[in-house]
Amino acid sequence: MYEFTVAFMSALLVGLVVTAVVLMRRRRRRRWKRPAPTVDDEAIREILDRGVLEADEEEPLDLGEIEEEERRFWSENWDEPEEL
Repeated sequence: MYEFTVAFMSALLVGLVVTAVVLMRRRRRRRWKRPAPTVDDEAIREILDRGVLEADEEEPLDLGEIEEEERRFWSENWDEPEEL
């Protein structure tokens, strides 16, 4: 019975390690497949003409929304700790 338990636990541990390695490699591959942002001549002209470069972001930050959430967070009333 002892040998079976040791073998089972060893197999389980090896399985977990293999799964972790596979998931880590998959995550690294996805990260490397993303195309690197490029700045070409047209982008440089836009920076020189307008002073800014507008990039296509998946979800650009809404600074007004961030400011509102921060203001709301800090304006909350916090419960005082209970005295023991």
